[in-house]
Amino acid sequence: MTQQVPSTEPELAGVRNFRDVGGLPAEDGRRVRYGVLFRSGHLAHATKSDAAFLSALGLHTVFDFRNAADQRLEGPDVELPGVRNVNLPLTDPADGAEFWTMVRDGDLDQLRTILGDGKAARRMVVSYRAIIEQRTAEHSRVLHALAEDSVPVLMHCAAGKDRAGLSIAVTLLALGVEREAILADYLKSNATHRRYRVRRSGSAESAYTPEVMELLSPLFDARAEYLTAAFETVERTWGGVDAYLEQGLGLAPRTRERLRERLLG
Repeated sequence: MTQQVPSTEPELAGVRNFRDVGGLPAEDGRRVRYGVLFRSGHLAHATKSDAAFLSALGLHTVFDFRNAADQRLEGPDVELPGVRNVNLPLTDPADGAEFWTMVRDGDLDQLRTILGDGKAARRMVVSYRAIIEQRTAEHSRVLHALAEDSVPVLMHCAAGKDRAGLSIAVTLLALGVEREAILADYLKSNATHRRYRVRRSGSAESAYTPEVMELLSPLFDARAEYLTAAFETVERTWGGVDAYLEQGLGLAPRTRERLRERLLG
């Protein structure tokens, strides 16, 4: 099957970290089809031209993995005509709200206390492990929806890096995409034009000093150690990807093959 490869990646004005996941290689020699699996940051600030572009993708479903606290901060997604919007939070609405308030409003001493000495990176690793271990029902729902009818699909959270990144990674594992390729796609979120814009209170001089940004960087980086922790959790908890998909996510072999038929070419 000949696949149309996008010549350029669109730079959307109000949507960060958008990309087509097409082209990634699967172990059986096929590749993820272009135009069926997209990822991004939230759509709350999408401009009219952004919305027109997204509408032209022919999306069936948008999965929004943000929680209520995220939506209060950023706002709801813009509505795309004819697109099914599914809000499927991957964190408890109250979980971390106080922490993220500290990130936005805390002074340097507070940030040193909660983020310094490697605490920020450790928090991210723990979070990635927990999402894999505890959010099997949500990931199962996504994969079953994709196998049934929910493509083309766009998956997003706030920054399009962590919750969306893990959901995309789980989908790619189910498709048999090589882990090196999954990691390479994940790390693309580090590109300057894709990174989440950190909102800090106070003046620019006090809110965005080099030390503050260094303390915050582990929260907003896509780091190999984070995704590797997720992969290791799959191995440690279920003994491998196949068992994780079948036992953890309830994905029968026939459903998995249907998923591959929809997303691989």
